[in-house]
Amino acid sequence: MSGHNKWSTIKHKKGAADAKRGKVFTKIIKEISVAAKLGGGDPGGNPRLRTAIDKAKAENMPKDNVERAIKKGTGGMEGVVYEEIVYEGYGPGGVAVLVEVLTDNRNRSVSDIRSIFSKCNGNMGEAGCVAWMFDKKGLIVFPKSVDFDKLFEAAIEAGADDVVDEEEQIEVLTDPSAFMAVRDLLIAAGFKPDSAEVTSIPQTTVELEGKNAENMLKLMDRMEDNDDVQNVYANFDISSEEMEKMM
Repeated sequence: MSGHNKWSTIKHKKGAADAKRGKVFTKIIKEISVAAKLGGGDPGGNPRLRTAIDKAKAENMPKDNVERAIKKGTGGMEGVVYEEIVYEGYGPGGVAVLVEVLTDNRNRSVSDIRSIFSKCNGNMGEAGCVAWMFDKKGLIVFPKSVDFDKLFEAAIEAGADDVVDEEEQIEVLTDPSAFMAVRDLLIAAGFKPDSAEVTSIPQTTVELEGKNAENMLKLMDRMEDNDDVQNVYANFDISSEEMEKMM
């Protein structure tokens, strides 16, 4: 399982997701506004906006919040200009880390990100140092209760690249350009995903345990707690047995 998805599973087990719903809303609103500013306020013709709205719905964000964020974006977001930056670095045990940021202050962001890396036994690297270890993919996640054979057949027919039966979920992988079409066809066929997004999937993973595992989870937690950070991807893996020790 990718570090990104491993982290999602861990957060769920820790019960951390609900506690940070306010921050999740803030990040989604920022993404909706930027997507609307760049591609217009119609989600039908703006895949990035549609994906952001889907995330808002998944988090039960009030419709009014979504509409205000779109208006803010299409109105030019007076006084606020967000810059999209990707920072790269290494976490404990040599884990590759990608950090996607939307910020109105580059100096603040780079200082914050460097500090988080340093405090969690990692270090920030140069642009391009780890990006090559990840592939951009559409990722559609389904619960284990789904009929795997039927989902596999429907997904491949819809144009998916692969369907993987993971430990705690079933993952449908697509080319980013085919993501929306595959997702819509699977929903139309009666398959309800737990989540759907274009993400960065690591090509290989690094197994962590002990102090390195603890520091890696701390790094992920602090990155996601930063208001400027939209997404964090990492190629770590932590066994269920190791997780039990830390819970």
